[in-house]
Amino acid sequence: MRFQAPSGMHDILPEDQPFYQKVYDMAANMADFYGFQRIDTPLVEEAELFSKGIGTATDIIERQMYVLRTRGGDYLALRPEFTAAISRAYIEKGMFNLPQPVKLYTSGPLFRYERPQLGRFRQFHQIDFEVFGEESSVIDAQLIQIFYNILKELKFKNLVVEINSSSGYKNKEQEF
Repeated sequence: MRFQAPSGMHDILPEDQPFYQKVYDMAANMADFYGFQRIDTPLVEEAELFSKGIGTATDIIERQMYVLRTRGGDYLALRPEFTAAISRAYIEKGMFNLPQPVKLYTSGPLFRYERPQLGRFRQFHQIDFEVFGEESSVIDAQLIQIFYNILKELKFKNLVVEINSSSGYKNKEQEF
């Protein structure tokens, strides 16, 4: 019997660690600069959290979540995204009582049962920024700026930010 990593998942070898760490450090620096605090949520959550948070009719819920039943009968899922779990923590821990807005960020592995293909894995890593307690275009612009700055600091070239409004306006493109 020969053991290997599950399909769509891979090891991050020692020679690749500095690259991952650089991205995580860059995100942490941007988060600190813009006043975001780190939050870490469990890798496993109640499956219903994602069906309520994402919606029951999405591809993620219907076909892409890794779900399991515990011996005690709990129906759990490996987290397919961060927003639902961070929202749960915000509510459960009473962060709505803190001065608003509450600005949180996290990073780490996520899991989706997809057909593995170039650039798409079943286990992947993501950086996430969330703002609770305030909705404004200023917050939206700040989040766009954060990710633009991360990519710029990582030496990505020819970056273009496209902003689309669902209110009927045509796509607007801004090159930085």
